[in-house]
Amino acid sequence: MHPILDAEGMKLTLLVVGKTTNPQLETLIADYRERLTHYGSFAMQVIPELKNTKSLSLSQQKQREGELILQTVPQTADMILLDEHGTEYRSIELAQWLQKKLTAGRDLWLVIGGPYGFSEAVYSRANGKLSISRLTFSHQMIRLLVVEQLYRAFTILRGENYHHE
Repeated sequence: MHPILDAEGMKLTLLVVGKTTNPQLETLIADYRERLTHYGSFAMQVIPELKNTKSLSLSQQKQREGELILQTVPQTADMILLDEHGTEYRSIELAQWLQKKLTAGRDLWLVIGGPYGFSEAVYSRANGKLSISRLTFSHQMIRLLVVEQLYRAFTILRGENYHHE
């Protein structure tokens, strides 16, 4: 069994803002995170939520979260935002998109922002946007959907019996 992600030493990271506070969601996310490690170097990194935000406008919160995101994601990495205005794929298309990204040789960072979205600076730095659904989900729920879809994509790429047409 050869890892898909480690072929070129490439890493896939899911960056999220704030801890997952729902224990049921955290359990499910942890299950898929563990499954993803069988395909190579996968990590989920958490940026702490901002403290004392009552005195900050939504724009200021997005700006501060954006600064933390930009400090965390390496300049050399491909940064893709999970965004409602991003490209939407079927699962097989997502697997093909992921394969292209992985064979490009750059580390890939998928970023889920806080509840108010991303700052303009983060949008400017991003290499693309990806949408999981036209439906709106909480920023914590989308984490589960992303890790499950990543797992599904890798099983599709490996021809494993998880995804059914």
